[in-house]
Amino acid sequence: MPQLTDEAVTDDGDGGGGGDGAGGAPGTWMTPQEYGASRAALWTGAVVLITDTEGRVLVQSVDYRPDRLLPGGAVDAGEAPAAAAAREVREELGVDGSYPHALAVDWIPADIPGFPPEMRFPGEILYVYDGGTWTADRIDAIRLPAQEITGIHFAEPADLPALMDPGDARRALSALRARINGGGPALLEDGRPTVPTALDRLGVPGAPRTPLHGTWHCGPVPAELPVRESSAWLFAPDGRVLLLVSRTTGAVHLPPPTAGSAPLGYRCTGDAAHPRAVGRLTGPPPAADPQYAHLLATPEQVRELADWGPAGHAELAAVRTARTRLGLPSPPRTPLTELPDDSPHR
Repeated sequence: MPQLTDEAVTDDGDGGGGGDGAGGAPGTWMTPQEYGASRAALWTGAVVLITDTEGRVLVQSVDYRPDRLLPGGAVDAGEAPAAAAAREVREELGVDGSYPHALAVDWIPADIPGFPPEMRFPGEILYVYDGGTWTADRIDAIRLPAQEITGIHFAEPADLPALMDPGDARRALSALRARINGGGPALLEDGRPTVPTALDRLGVPGAPRTPLHGTWHCGPVPAELPVRESSAWLFAPDGRVLLLVSRTTGAVHLPPPTAGSAPLGYRCTGDAAHPRAVGRLTGPPPAADPQYAHLLATPEQVRELADWGPAGHAELAAVRTARTRLGLPSPPRTPLTELPDDSPHR
């Protein structure tokens, strides 16, 4: 049976009815009806966060409201939330799957705007499950129902606040940050994490990502190509790399090369090259914007925060090879760490 609180037993522990015990002290015993009436009643919902290979989030248009939603819906009576998530994706997108890993659990208050009074919305516990990254083949398999879902598209994370209800957008971005952090599900209250991470505090992802597609080439830049925006993968001793985040915009950048950095390769876009170097992190890097926060992240996390197109996978492979040659470990995925401005990078 469900665990009862201490309000359901007597103060003197005899489990009997209310009133005075042998010592005359009144108990706190409640009848089952009284105890049940005292407990909060909430709705339960389940949604699924799905991204494509470029890190964009799947949102759907529906015929009953103007803003976009993540796939999902209400948990039926007696239904497990993960089962509801799988059922809703199957009903709304026509794709079978299971989604056992939660990214966030959100408490939605009863006084949230948007619900008509006659609905008597009591508040809700909403689970956000990880739908993973869908390839083109899986996306092509989507079949929308005849009613309710009128369309889908993959949206840039920075566009979610303009497309979704404010609470839905906060929840989706918090869940996306939890996925990138890899530190377990986030506990939310109306979409806001109860324990914000560095990504939450800095609003990342949230700023528009600058596309840097093209093709990846290992080695130095050919002399005939003009060079633009040199940057570097600077490794800390634990195998993570430095990432710069603007405190004002949330824009994410790799730092510029430092003394001792060696060429790793370059991204060729149009008629220009964007060189990448690789080196060890020995001290605070130079930054044109003094408002940059310095974070340590795995190379995989950096890739997920950037819009680098398919060539990003080739660059990531080159970064992993460079890390091995430097004799550095492959770090586990942990929440990104913000470094104090006056501390050594280690």
